[in-house]
Amino acid sequence: MADTGTDQGSSSDLRMGSLEVRLAESAAEIDWAQALRYRVFYEEMSAVPSPDMAARHRDFDDFDTICDHLLVIDHARGDGPESVVGTYRLIRRPAAAKAGRFYSSDEYDIGRLLSYPGEILELGRSCVDAAYRTRGSSMQLLWRGIAAYVFHHDIAVMFGCASLPGTDPVAMAEPLAYLHHFHLAPEDLRPVALPERYVGMDLMPRDQVDPKRALTVLPPLIKGYLRLGGFIGDGAVIDHQFNTTDVSIVVKTDLITNKYSKHYERRSRDAQIA
Repeated sequence: MADTGTDQGSSSDLRMGSLEVRLAESAAEIDWAQALRYRVFYEEMSAVPSPDMAARHRDFDDFDTICDHLLVIDHARGDGPESVVGTYRLIRRPAAAKAGRFYSSDEYDIGRLLSYPGEILELGRSCVDAAYRTRGSSMQLLWRGIAAYVFHHDIAVMFGCASLPGTDPVAMAEPLAYLHHFHLAPEDLRPVALPERYVGMDLMPRDQVDPKRALTVLPPLIKGYLRLGGFIGDGAVIDHQFNTTDVSIVVKTDLITNKYSKHYERRSRDAQIA
């Protein structure tokens, strides 16, 4: 079993009521995460499953056996597949080396990220059970789990693909243009969509973009990355299987690790005083 990477902080920060965030500890728990992904991506969001996926009602690929799976578990739902109500897939360099690539490399040239001297982490397959999305606690716990993982493994940069619903870039011209004009990644960290998949994002001049209006239509996950100081790669990619338009996200973890470190230094001091 992989090191959980979430043992660096107080367990109370990784639990909220009956909810707990931690890494999957068995093949069965990975299967439960795949079941949640299937419900969200294929049954709710109309992605197109392969025949094997449809037969098993699971979303899976070759990366699932070599990466870490972050789970939000609701203990009030028992200890079966229905207990997993949120998940994120985490891929570091060692796992990517086993696979021969990072998942994002199917859509983007990530050579600049690969040459980055620090540890890098690819985030993907994020989803939360429909019954838990309005509560906020599940996504909050996922972010706490990611923060603990980043701190534990000394991650310098996180990256991955995030999606806007639909496959017509013209219909989402303003949010795409907003991301391109206001949040383009620095050149030394900038992924670029592969030439055969590249869709330009500068679909409107910068001075015609209304940032407030654009933000209202961006998915919450992308807005969350932007709040962390996230950047966007050059070019979007149409993913017909998932019925989405993908953008590349890059987040330097300084804000996360600094906040996390100060939080637990303060906890440690408080404990010593007590």
